[in-house]
Amino acid sequence: MSSETGFVTLDIKFPGSPSFFCAARVVVSLGVAMLLSGCLSGSDSQQSDPVVVETPVAYVERALLFDENTGTLVEDNLADPAAFRPGARLLLKARASADAETRDIAFRAFTGPQFLDESGRLRYDVKDLHVSHDGSRLLFAMRAPEIEGADDEDQPTWNIWEYDVVTDGLRRVIDSDVTARAGQDVAPAYLPDGRIVFSSTRQRVSKAVLLDEGKPQYSGLEEAGNNPAFVLHVMDDDGQNIQQITFNQSHDLDPMVADDGTIIFSRWDNAGQTRNNGVNLYRVNPDGTGLSYLYGRHSHGSVPEANNVQYLQPRKSDNGKLLVQLRPFESEDYASVPAEVDVAQFVEANLRIDGTEGEGQQSLVPGVGLDGQLSLKGSYASVSPLLDGTNRYLVSWTPCRLRETATDRIVNCTKDRLQSEDYQPAEPVYGLWLLDINGETQRPVVPPIEGIQFDEAVLMKERPLEDFIPESQFTGKERALGDAGYGVLHIRSVYDIDGMDTTPAGIAAMADPLQTPPEDRPARFLRLEKPVAIPDRNVRDFDNSAFGRSRAQLMREILGYVPIEPDGSVKVAVPANVAFAISVLNEQGQRIGARHQNWLTVRPGETLECAGCHNPNSPTPHGRPGAGLGSVWGGAATTGLPFPNTDSGLFADMGETMAELFARINDIRRPTPDVIYADEWSGDAVDPKPESFVYAYADLQIPPPISGVCAADWASNCRIVVNYEQHIHPLWSVNREVLDPDTMAVVDDYTCTGCHTNTDAAGAQQVPAGQLDLGDGPSPAQPLHFNAYRELLFPDNEQELVNGALVDVLVDSGEVLEDEEGNPILDAEGNVQPIMVTVPVQASMSVNGARASNFFDVFAEGGSHREFLTPAELRLIAEWLDIGGQYFNNPFDAPED
Repeated sequence: MSSETGFVTLDIKFPGSPSFFCAARVVVSLGVAMLLSGCLSGSDSQQSDPVVVETPVAYVERALLFDENTGTLVEDNLADPAAFRPGARLLLKARASADAETRDIAFRAFTGPQFLDESGRLRYDVKDLHVSHDGSRLLFAMRAPEIEGADDEDQPTWNIWEYDVVTDGLRRVIDSDVTARAGQDVAPAYLPDGRIVFSSTRQRVSKAVLLDEGKPQYSGLEEAGNNPAFVLHVMDDDGQNIQQITFNQSHDLDPMVADDGTIIFSRWDNAGQTRNNGVNLYRVNPDGTGLSYLYGRHSHGSVPEANNVQYLQPRKSDNGKLLVQLRPFESEDYASVPAEVDVAQFVEANLRIDGTEGEGQQSLVPGVGLDGQLSLKGSYASVSPLLDGTNRYLVSWTPCRLRETATDRIVNCTKDRLQSEDYQPAEPVYGLWLLDINGETQRPVVPPIEGIQFDEAVLMKERPLEDFIPESQFTGKERALGDAGYGVLHIRSVYDIDGMDTTPAGIAAMADPLQTPPEDRPARFLRLEKPVAIPDRNVRDFDNSAFGRSRAQLMREILGYVPIEPDGSVKVAVPANVAFAISVLNEQGQRIGARHQNWLTVRPGETLECAGCHNPNSPTPHGRPGAGLGSVWGGAATTGLPFPNTDSGLFADMGETMAELFARINDIRRPTPDVIYADEWSGDAVDPKPESFVYAYADLQIPPPISGVCAADWASNCRIVVNYEQHIHPLWSVNREVLDPDTMAVVDDYTCTGCHTNTDAAGAQQVPAGQLDLGDGPSPAQPLHFNAYRELLFPDNEQELVNGALVDVLVDSGEVLEDEEGNPILDAEGNVQPIMVTVPVQASMSVNGARASNFFDVFAEGGSHREFLTPAELRLIAEWLDIGGQYFNNPFDAPED
């Protein structure tokens, strides 16, 4: 035994495998011996376990794939759940013992020569095993072999299958070929009522919404733009009544049913709201209501020496915690760190739900290898709890192995070998093992074989039935809104940021129209924004330039506007079954604060409650009910009286926000396309009353970014779509002549292109005013963009007129040309030659939003262009910049590539 490592290490050749060596190690820890047996036989480590031996075990056997050119192991990428790894088999072992019968229970699904490769082998793929509550049935996702010569869209899809152990029956859950091929279906799990929840690219409800928006039906790509987004659906056990229940713009994966009947799953938050856009744990009811964040948003660096681990494949454990697999999306060895997370008490690895620090996450086996990082403890792939109270797990595990460079011989790892340059990592060899945490032993169930990975083992055993959550029922105004396609968003106060009252004198003073007139309230309106589902190139092939200056926000639509009540509260009907974000706006309709880049959704009739807002750079718990500090705004202090100095007809119930009060007496506000303020709160003591105003699209002299139907009657399927070419660029040439009212003669002309062009009235070259050219014509830098767009949003060089031509201004940098030895290079006259540089001109607009753009400064009070543009025009430009300043916000408006 080495005093440094605590290991006894034996090299033992595995029978039938000339190049495979593994190690039996005795690990001494706290005076207890832990046996991690790689290939020993006849030892105490392989004594029969009656619970495991007597129970059938299902698992996946798959061939490791190697790159034909480099010979290296092909990485997997869990950001592509539809990826096909041929050469897998679904096996059922009658008992978990070495001599038990093992058979392929899925191959019969594919008969015929079209499913065989050139070697006559059946190369299907299978994954995501899940056992029924009575232990008699097995759900899984399976994909038929590749069809040689077929296009991608004609290849087989992933489908949900079920195997019945008692009857030896195998069936595809969705019987219809047409329906089965309508999407990629993976990650199934049984619900307590017998239905099945699964992840799919079907996007059934989202496709219906696309039709309402006037677009064709398609599965939107996840926000990285590589693959269709997988979101959660439920269906009956016969494959009928398929319903979409989540509406993320990237993947929702790995659903599991918790004991309370809710569904916990892994959500790819890929809209920019967390560092590195990680996969976090979320919770939702089986009908899609109650969606909320659960755990992990700020914990992706929680595994030492690992970059950006994701929270994947949540599973129950014996102690009530969740078992998760922590690993990056892409892995060169398929390894993960199995860890238990205490989601009941923690919202992050180091943060309790009350905001205090603690330790809410613990590795099941500390110090294991991850993503190519070798460890003497080996590496784990899948982990499946037995859930029998013994704290045992079926695991896919590989010992740490090295390849000796000189001999190409595979040997086990030692501390010295890991530090030596004479060895390189060898490919993993995952077998199936029974890991006993309490007994600190690990025993083989299926011995490893070179070139094969045994994975996803599950025992076919009975388990308790989870609670059943019935479908939500709504009444009153909420039900009527649901019938109209709306849910409800209620924010207690936008001035509550991470549990802190951010108003100078308190929210109560802000709510009093006598103490705080409207013009002194920083938050005046709420904008509802919706992401645009991006189609793949088979649906619409457009150039990447359609996104404009930045692709970060992709494309955005606006769902409408609603006033924020004096206390900062909002209660508004929002379109159901669509992802949306919110922006808090000032009096000019410009976003204040950071972008809200966390997708919210409501189901028809559902109310989403929120205490306030969140600083995206703050780790303070947010977005999870019951986590973080309570609301700082208590609402009305009494029942039956109005808020101080408000209209006496608006009497409150104790604890109500102003938005709740208004909705109870009048109605829940619905969004409008126009930004409208009308004084609805001032009582008799307020004199004079605040003036109303509106920024209306009808006041524009250009085509509005809404349809005529929606302008007349705003509905849940109406959208505001702002494209630069159609709705922003025409502003620069709007006639802004000022006429003498008596003679009608032109006394002034504020038309933008009157000054901001590179040619004068006679067509001669000129330096555009302010070095800003707003004229027509394509950009030399990007012909698919108008030059004016590039002038506004991209840095440029200052220009001057030289001999009738516009050229970049060059100035002396203060440095001179030098040769390789650092000596000045002289010209023909013997003078040093200065290095000339251009003079940069900063862009006047920013895709970070209106308030990040100095464009608006000249139109403000005291600005040189005050009143040159109308309030409605400035509002249009502001909202376009706030959502990202895209060139197009509808992929079907962009020209085809």
